[in-house]
Order: sequence, then structure tokens, then C-alpha cells
Amino acid sequence: MPRGVTKRRPRTRAALLAAALEVFAEHGFHAAPIEQICERAGFTRGAFYSNFSSKEELFLALFDEHSERVVARITTLVDSISTENLTLQGLVEVLADIEPAERDWYLVTTEFTLYAIRDPQAGWALAQHDARLRAEIARCLTEHLARAGRTLTVDADELARLLIAIREGGLAQSYVEPEQLPPGQLERRFLVPLLTALTRERTGRPEPV
Repeated sequence: MPRGVTKRRPRTRAALLAAALEVFAEHGFHAAPIEQICERAGFTRGAFYSNFSSKEELFLALFDEHSERVVARITTLVDSISTENLTLQGLVEVLADIEPAERDWYLVTTEFTLYAIRDPQAGWALAQHDARLRAEIARCLTEHLARAGRTLTVDADELARLLIAIREGGLAQSYVEPEQLPPGQLERRFLVPLLTALTRERTGRPEPV
């Protein structure tokens, strides 16, 4: 492959992903034609198919990109709190902080999830990506709780499933009734007692970094 093409490929892929998120959020996953995504990104169908085999593959790439960004943001915010000052309440405040742009992603991923429930092949593919995200959440949660002086007494993967369910279910209600239930409110009210009940104090809290 020519050197110039190699250098352009990551930029082309990034532009297609950004355009796809906008078009999916505006028109829905099924209603959004590949041509419109290409037009929004400023590329041809050939550029699309040199990076993705289908809209499904494009969505899953968006899923991974979004997952990495959210986990990295949470980790950065938690790491900015010194170990001696990190509490369950402080950890929950980070988990409950929902960015305004999350609404677009919620619209896109909810529609694809419904599609995956109906289509076994899409469901299998989404489950693989879900599992990788869940494993990363479980790992980070275990580490963050340890810094807060707590140890899980339940399976970390199952707790990750519960936290995802609370987040997604809460956002569904928040986006329908934003004034009655601002995003993150359920987490702020109930995650501290939940995490307290599902953890115990560590005998040897890590030394401050």
C-alpha cells in the first residue's frame, strides 16, 4: 500500500466514524444510508468499504470507540482524586457525571440494541463487544474501589452488568423526563448505599500515590 494511503487511512476512518454518529443520531441506524454518511464525511463509497464491510461493522467500531473514551474519562477523573481523599461518594460522583453529548450516543446504541435482539447474528456480535466493555469496567471498578479502601463481595462482572443497567435505564427515563429526573440522579441517590452493601472495608488500604 502506498505510504500516503497508509497515513490517510486513520483520518478517513475517524471522519467516517464521526459522520456516522451524527447521521445515525439524526435519522436512525436503519434509515441512515451509507451514501449520506460518506457525503457527511466528505468521502466516497469506496472509502467507506475500504474501512468497513457494513453499517453493522461501522456501528461496532463506534461502540468500541465510545467505550474506550468513557472508560478513559472515568479513569482520568478518579485518578485525579488523591487516594486519601477518594471515597465511595467521590467515586459515585464521577460515575454519575453524564456528558450532554451522551444523548446522541444513547439514541444510536438503543436502536442497534433492539435490532440485535431481533437478529441473532447481530446479537452475538454485540454481545462480544459488550463483554469486552464489561470486563474493562469490572477491572477498573475493582481497582478504584481498592483505592477507596473497599473490596467487592460480589462478582465484578455481574456488578458491572447492574451498573450498566442502572445507567442505561436511568438515561432512558431522564431523556423522556429531563426536568423530573436529570441524568445521573439515580446514581447519585442510590449507588453509595448499593456499593456499601456490596463491598467491605479492606484491611490494608493502598498507600497514597
